[in-house]
Amino acid sequence: MWQDFEQAFNRALFFSMRRKKILFILPILLLCGVLVVVSHTLWVGSNPWVRSSLAFIPGFLCVTLFLASAIPLIRMYHDEVKQKPYTVNKTLKLSWKLMAGIGSLIVPILTAYLVLWFILGIFYLLKNIPAMGGILGGFLSFGPFLLIAGSILLFAISLVLMFFLSPVVALKSKMSWELAESVLKRFSKEPFLHFILLLLGVLPLAIVVGFLILSATLTGMTYFVTESIGLQWFMIMIPFAALLSPVIIFFFNFAGESFVILQKRLKS
Repeated sequence: MWQDFEQAFNRALFFSMRRKKILFILPILLLCGVLVVVSHTLWVGSNPWVRSSLAFIPGFLCVTLFLASAIPLIRMYHDEVKQKPYTVNKTLKLSWKLMAGIGSLIVPILTAYLVLWFILGIFYLLKNIPAMGGILGGFLSFGPFLLIAGSILLFAISLVLMFFLSPVVALKSKMSWELAESVLKRFSKEPFLHFILLLLGVLPLAIVVGFLILSATLTGMTYFVTESIGLQWFMIMIPFAALLSPVIIFFFNFAGESFVILQKRLKS
């Protein structure tokens, strides 16, 4: 099993630096970057309740874009491994229905988050009641904690579906709610194997994102001018997205490899 992991990791990494796929994913990353920069700009001066939404909603929107883009990326990777010729335009034409279908999967998750966010707003209102709001907010502090924890859990479920459901839809050419349910059920039955695969898929992404965030933070601390902070973050976002492209491609390449490993496990 470990040899399968090693071969899958190395093969996914080898096919991560393909120009066609980088040019395909780069505009999507730039769009996600714009969402993050706008949210970061709006964060300044906003009240805490609005800030809580600005921390999550851009993430869910980016997950929607990545879910849709995963279908052609995994199909292109499949053709590369099989040494079949492909074009991005043809792959997109054959994938757009599945892209729309899997992208709609985020709607119930986003709706659930908005319900949690609305309930969180009630706690903020109670906390701001004159005279007794501070004491009442202290007693009810467990509520916002549970609501924010629930929001993080929803985002984690989105990540799991993005990694394990995308290759199923891409390689089986069908999308249904039953597929999503079966992926989550199998995850609960074999959590260790799924955690290992997800960890290997996320590890390069986490390392590169951490490195880029550290670089951007240090740049902001030592170089930024307060009057044009939004523009400066926007300009940093462009090379940020370009450097992030190969590891996003690796994430979906390894998602495809994980699907093959899980299928072998199912047959054995």
